[in-house]
Amino acid sequence: MATYTLPELPYDYAALAPVISPEIIELHHDKHHAAYVKGANDTLEQLAEARDKESWGSINGLEKNLAFHLSGHILHSIYWHNMSGDGGGEPHEKDGVGELADAIAESFGSYAGFKAQLTKAAATTQGSGWGVLAYEPVSGRLIVEQIYDHQGNVGQGSVPILVFDAWEHAFYLQYKNQKVDFIEAMWRVVNWQDVARRYAAAKERANTLLLAP
Repeated sequence: MATYTLPELPYDYAALAPVISPEIIELHHDKHHAAYVKGANDTLEQLAEARDKESWGSINGLEKNLAFHLSGHILHSIYWHNMSGDGGGEPHEKDGVGELADAIAESFGSYAGFKAQLTKAAATTQGSGWGVLAYEPVSGRLIVEQIYDHQGNVGQGSVPILVFDAWEHAFYLQYKNQKVDFIEAMWRVVNWQDVARRYAAAKERANTLLLAP
């Protein structure tokens, strides 16, 4: 059975400077993200062993570990592609992301309202977590989620399409304890083309599931 693997970065370590330093990118990807991949794979092995032995005394901890590590792997895999050294600015139709821009305006009233909500959600996450723009398939709208750790406080079925990492390892070497400054700087590297692709894919997937018998 396939195991999880650490994806390659879509750019070199220096590509997001000066918003995020090369040192942070290297440490964040090669150490922290890699640890979540290893954690997910290790937990799957432990679950397989528990099934073989029919020993379920540790099931609660194993399921929690799987949710934590797997969600960390998934969110980080999105995070790297959500950023670009040529990113930033406001999404516009002329940039090929008009459908996304319209959805943001419809769901939040305006781009400014959306930006303010996601910024505040990411910057005020208690402890470790993320600020996330997600597609919610039941209503067909975009929502902002404030995720604790990697998996807590999430609306079931929502699909993350833009993620801001608010864990200290994402910024502390460069921004110290000024998480707000880091979140504000993140807007300068958002890859709207990637976000738009994820939005379109989430909508298509949701429509397919809703039409399924």
